[in-house]
Amino acid sequence: MNMPRRLQMSAIAKSFGGAAALSDGNLVLNAGEVHALMGANGAGKSTLMNILGGVIEKDSGSIAIDGQTIELGSAKRAADIGIAFVHQELTTMPTLNVAENIFLGAYPKRGLFIDRRKMLSDARILLGRVGCSVDPLALVETLSTGERQLVEIARAIRSAPRIIIFDEPTSSLSGPEREKLFAVIGKLRDDGAAIVFISHFLDEVFRICDRITVMRNGRTVGSWLSVETDMSAIVHEMLGSIAASDRVRAPFKSSAPPSLIARGVSSGVLVDNVSLEMRPGEIVGLWGLLGSGRTELVRALMGLAPLTAGTLEAIGPSGRLNEIRPDELRCRTGLVTEDRRKEGVILPFSIAENIGLPNLRNLSNAIGIIDRKKEGELAARLSAELGVKSTSVQQAAGTLSGGNQQKVVFSKWLPMKPQFFILDEPTRGLDTGAKAEILKLTVRLAEEGASILFISSELEELMRVSDRYLIVNRGRITQELPGSTAHNDLMQAVSGDPILKGAA
Repeated sequence: MNMPRRLQMSAIAKSFGGAAALSDGNLVLNAGEVHALMGANGAGKSTLMNILGGVIEKDSGSIAIDGQTIELGSAKRAADIGIAFVHQELTTMPTLNVAENIFLGAYPKRGLFIDRRKMLSDARILLGRVGCSVDPLALVETLSTGERQLVEIARAIRSAPRIIIFDEPTSSLSGPEREKLFAVIGKLRDDGAAIVFISHFLDEVFRICDRITVMRNGRTVGSWLSVETDMSAIVHEMLGSIAASDRVRAPFKSSAPPSLIARGVSSGVLVDNVSLEMRPGEIVGLWGLLGSGRTELVRALMGLAPLTAGTLEAIGPSGRLNEIRPDELRCRTGLVTEDRRKEGVILPFSIAENIGLPNLRNLSNAIGIIDRKKEGELAARLSAELGVKSTSVQQAAGTLSGGNQQKVVFSKWLPMKPQFFILDEPTRGLDTGAKAEILKLTVRLAEEGASILFISSELEELMRVSDRYLIVNRGRITQELPGSTAHNDLMQAVSGDPILKGAA
């Protein structure tokens, strides 16, 4: 049965600082359906949903709900119209109880005072609707992640919204918690709500979603009924046709023994029994969609998230593998994180100060005072070597372009001559020229003997530098493929389709 059209977003455009995040965003959503919105990192789906949720304003385009054109200027306006947003990051207040969280900002009143009896009664009804049996008087900080997620949903549906947006709702849930969430979403759909489901887990999408819309590079590329397409086709639409590009170097097969071995590493819910090896001079491409556990694996290896199982072994000065702790591995690794502005550089610090930070021991005198002349000379040498464009090494890092900031991140590690490099989305947000320079630098570091783990959402980049690929899905390494693997096979691998055994 055809359901009435609930939402139509047409030709939505949005730019930030001159850079277009959306150029042609379109979405048609029917009442009584679960509609998946998919796309690789940077595709524009979060921007489109933030516009629908009233978090940001569109530059152009139109939005119609139930056939009426509307303007959304704020999150409150969106909520008043009947749009609820369940964000990926939980927004519950841990020191308030469940009922207080559900009615936060809209407490029932009796005169000038909160009607607590009605609040508790209504909270029980809403919790029952989402299949949650927690006590409305329980403090949220005592609940599990899944229970907190259900409290968020109870809050979202308290005003019977016409549209509910779920942004990566299962990213931190256990298997039983996901099952409970799917049951809740099914009930909401049966009640006539129009649901947007954002996820990178393709099995979930094909299990609970009626239709799928894919975005790529700020544009909507198409919509399909779930029963009329498959995982491989959707991944292909998300990534696009990848033009043949010259590799920075031909695939390199190292004959050296492993320099690092991870055995059965687990951490949280997105790193599950991972084993891998790295060798000197080798670039290992870690390939998986956003949400597959790539960054979580990096944080576990570096000791930035606790290991719950597994061991690490690294080759030492004796040439033998020895078991080491993640914090010890971190001291031997040049780490380039996916967010350079928050974790890579200190924006108010100068280029020289940023480069000097990991090298203070060699730049300080016997009483710990930094030799600013040595610091400046080191920064000047490395800036020239990597081609950092600036007025001087005293220029604040925050005033540099993205590509030059990333070169500063690389520069600060080079004096330490790390045994390992872990590069998590090292070219994100860079222009074509800057990306090419970073890829060449990556190959240079490998040729100098470093073992490199390279993570990117852009398959073309991985294919230009990787010597072999590790396919990650839901926190597990599901396949290992050689550097000569064709891009269609890599797309099939990440979507869960089997690759011929001979390819490995």
